[in-house]
Amino acid sequence: VQLVESGGGSVQAGGSLRLSCTDSGELMSERLLSWFRQAPGNKREGIAGIYTTVSDTYYYADSVKGRFTISLDTAKKTLYLEMNDLKPEDTAMYYCAAGVVVNGNLISLRNKWGQGTQVTVS
Repeated sequence: VQLVESGGGSVQAGGSLRLSCTDSGELMSERLLSWFRQAPGNKREGIAGIYTTVSDTYYYADSVKGRFTISLDTAKKTLYLEMNDLKPEDTAMYYCAAGVVVNGNLISLRNKWGQGTQVTVS
C-alpha cells in the first residue's frame, strides 16, 4: 500500500481546500476509506469516512460535520476531502487510510500511512 495525499496548503480562516488521496495498493478495496488528521502534540483523529459497500453512508466527526465532505472517484481510484469554512483549529497534517468505527470513533484499521499533506489555517 502506497498512499499519497495532496492538496494541502495555507489558507485564511473561512477558506476552502480539497485534499486528494491516491493509492497504488489495495486501499480502494477496503470497506471504510477515511481521512485522519494530526496536529502537533495531539493524537491522530479520524474525521471522515466513506463506506464502499453501502451507498451514501458516511462518518463525520462532530468537529468537521457540515463543513467537510468526503467523496470517492472509483474510476480514478482517488479519495477526496472537500474542506469548507476552514478554522485555525483545522490546522494539522492530513492522512488517508483504511478505517473502522469503534464505539463511535473512527480509528485506523491497518495502521498504514502515507506522508500526509499539511493544512494550515490562519
